[in-house]
Amino acid sequence: MRLAVATLALLTAASAQAPDAVLRLNQIQVIGTHNSYHAGISPNESKVWQAKYADSFLGLDYQHPPLPVQFDAGVRQIELDIFADTKGGRYAHPAGPGMAAAMNLPADPDPDPNGLMLKPGLKVMHVQDVDYRSTCQPFIACLEQVRTWSHAHPDHIPIFILVETKEGTPKNAKLTVPEPFTAATFDALDAEIRSVFPATELITPDNVRGSHQTLNEAVLAHAWPTLDSARGKVVFLLDQRAVGPLYLAGHPSLRGRVLFTNAQPGQPDAAFIERNEGPAADITALVRQGYLIRARTDADTKQARTNDTTQRDAMMASGAQMLSTDYPANEPARWAGHFSVALPNSEVARCNPINAPQDCILKQQSAN
Repeated sequence: MRLAVATLALLTAASAQAPDAVLRLNQIQVIGTHNSYHAGISPNESKVWQAKYADSFLGLDYQHPPLPVQFDAGVRQIELDIFADTKGGRYAHPAGPGMAAAMNLPADPDPDPNGLMLKPGLKVMHVQDVDYRSTCQPFIACLEQVRTWSHAHPDHIPIFILVETKEGTPKNAKLTVPEPFTAATFDALDAEIRSVFPATELITPDNVRGSHQTLNEAVLAHAWPTLDSARGKVVFLLDQRAVGPLYLAGHPSLRGRVLFTNAQPGQPDAAFIERNEGPAADITALVRQGYLIRARTDADTKQARTNDTTQRDAMMASGAQMLSTDYPANEPARWAGHFSVALPNSEVARCNPINAPQDCILKQQSAN
């Protein structure tokens, strides 16, 4: 009798751990934050925006706490906007303080007391000169925060890091012209990531492709790694589809690259696809095929100001694996209704409502 009870206990324990060993990385759903580094426009420079660009300011009127605080609250996808700055100093003297001074407004706190913007390397901000304050700077420092938190929580649900490249001539000629991204810039991007994260802590296109001829072929064959093998690791995703061909040059199907491109379904490099506003039916079809999808539950503070949950609910039901918001549960909107986005029971992750096995039970741990 004792042997039978012991055997049953072992079987029960084994079955409790089995889901992570079977569940794939693309069969979960997590909450992410949009412009996760965004510290907000400083008080007096905000007055400049409100006076001169009132409509634009409405969409920028949000901010996030430091990345580790977001991870502690359950966020598992972040977004970092990066500007190339090969020589250093290109963005070291933003126009915002001068604009405030011209309106006889007091100076806000120095955005760069340690001179980080003078040094070469990728920089993190939303809009050069005017919306440039970040909770972490430069890009490598942001990554180091992620890795430090990751090491303190080694069994965490994988963290997805969306990287948006910022370049192009600004509509406002008074703004600093960004340095264009080149093949060398993208090599530097990969190098900066690898300088922080060793290969054992990354999930890369090579890891997913395996022996398949293309990444897309692997994804359609459901070759994403298991959640068990992905815990404690990070996944990098490239936001801008237009720069995909340049990042791919010399790396067919992303061989040797760190980031997954935002690709067209069916292309050799297709694994990750953005469908920010849906439609939900389109997302669901892509999820069923095996693709990893990022969608937005809200944008530009519009839904938050009216507590409109229509898009949020549709994106959650669509099966998009990453649900990006400006208002995770610990940062609800300040307007009536206090719009926020959270998974049922405040879980860090849940079994994907579209493609997870029917008997899926996702192991949850505190702050994991």
